[in-house]
Amino acid sequence: MTPRTTLLALAEILVWWAVLAALWLVLVSTVDTLELAVGAGAAGVAAVAARAARRAVASR
Repeated sequence: MTPRTTLLALAEILVWWAVLAALWLVLVSTVDTLELAVGAGAAGVAAVAARAARRAVASR
């Protein structure tokens, strides 16, 4: 993997994370510190899964 593809992959994951974390913040009623940490972690896992799913569909 070249540095350019690595940066593009990280940028894609960061964008997915930001969108999913923002969606979570819209849907939650109160924001506690622990809930914020769990939401950020879940958004991170979902961002990696979203990128993997997009790459799997694109490579067909």
